[in-house]
Amino acid sequence: MSTNQQIQVTINGEPRALPPGQTIRQLLDSLELDPARVAVELDRRIVKPHDWAATEITGGARLEIVQFVGGG
Repeated sequence: MSTNQQIQVTINGEPRALPPGQTIRQLLDSLELDPARVAVELDRRIVKPHDWAATEITGGARLEIVQFVGGG
């Protein structure tokens, strides 16, 4: 199997290619998002932060990542 193989997913409505076996935590790191300031939905289910490192993203997955912003 080629190490250049990618899986296709949808993140916030946009198609994206990811390496197979990538976890939610690895995705957040690659996007340079602060894990303390986001919520993640995978295939219409909220994934709790303590599960991110163990949750692999599979081909065809649909993710929604919401960032919390402060303000006043």
